[in-house]
Amino acid sequence: MSALDAMSPRPRQLALALDHAESYAREDFLSGPCNADALALIDSWPDWPARAIALVGPEGSGKTHLATIWAAAAGARVVFAHHLVETDVPGALATGALVVEDAAAIQDERALFHLINLAREEEVYLLFTARAAPAIWPVAIPDVVSRLRALPVVTLQAPDDAMLRGVILKLAADRQLMLDETVVRYLSTHIERSFAAARAAVIALDKEALRQGRPPSRALAAEMFRDGD
Repeated sequence: MSALDAMSPRPRQLALALDHAESYAREDFLSGPCNADALALIDSWPDWPARAIALVGPEGSGKTHLATIWAAAAGARVVFAHHLVETDVPGALATGALVVEDAAAIQDERALFHLINLAREEEVYLLFTARAAPAIWPVAIPDVVSRLRALPVVTLQAPDDAMLRGVILKLAADRQLMLDETVVRYLSTHIERSFAAARAAVIALDKEALRQGRPPSRALAAEMFRDGD
């Protein structure tokens, strides 16, 4: 090695913003006490207590994963609430089953009213996902409010320790990031106990490891998350 090489700082890799698709396959869903009721609901279809049901839980808790599993089984279409307009309702219900994601973000209340009524008339299955219960969605039309309050609600809870570790491992695997048990254990005890925090931690660790050209080790995790002590 030349003297010039010895004096040169170690180059750092450029962290590219690459997409990492999460697996929404049924076999990749992590089950546990926090989501047992929701998973049982999806697996019990079409023997549901009602044709329209709300699946409620915090960010990253598995609502979209469960909705995707159900959509595949039921042949359901998937729409995001803020895109739904009244003229689209008949087409959205055409397959006999529909997922409405982030339902609390609905902007066209008339569309929601028409959707619920037409689904009832045509015996279509509806699965709403949201972070908050339907009773507190920002809806003003009285008839819509009453229909939302009547929806059965299945809630996903915050993860326990085992679930949080499992989620960290799954998120890492989705990014093709190999984490040993010491890293997983450290992260699970130094971040907020939530699915959203687990996702943010894995993404941050992956990007920093790439930026520094280092493995995603416990030492790197400790440098990044020691403030959680």
